[in-house]
Amino acid sequence: MFFLTGEYNHQLDAKNRIRIPSKMKKELGEKYYFAKGTDRCLFVFPEEIAREQFAKIEEVKISDAEKRRGIRAFTKSFVLAEEDNQGRVVLPANLREFAGIKKDIVFCGVGNRAEIWAKEVFDEYFADDDSNYNEYFDSLGI
Repeated sequence: MFFLTGEYNHQLDAKNRIRIPSKMKKELGEKYYFAKGTDRCLFVFPEEIAREQFAKIEEVKISDAEKRRGIRAFTKSFVLAEEDNQGRVVLPANLREFAGIKKDIVFCGVGNRAEIWAKEVFDEYFADDDSNYNEYFDSLGI
């Protein structure tokens, strides 16, 4: 079971590299993957969770045209994160562009995955979080 939580502010360096926050890095493990996420964020999956996602995708019938498009769009965005000897990872240009990432980023833990957001997109998306927290929490049904 994975336990990715919290919010961490970081920045891309001049060579478009990031460092995974140490508290998240431990949970993500040695091999982890970047992929396009929802709401203009990027997903960061530990290898085990990435494999689970692909197993679910394999259950979709190849004849389902609507889902084929979603499968292709999602799976072609998967990239193995490759750290340099100092623990930095290049964030691919296509993923940076998709998420609107220029410099400032926010890592957000979401249980079994992490998310990477452009700071501006993150702030806009969560602007009403405090005022609507009870409504959002209640919708979880936990």
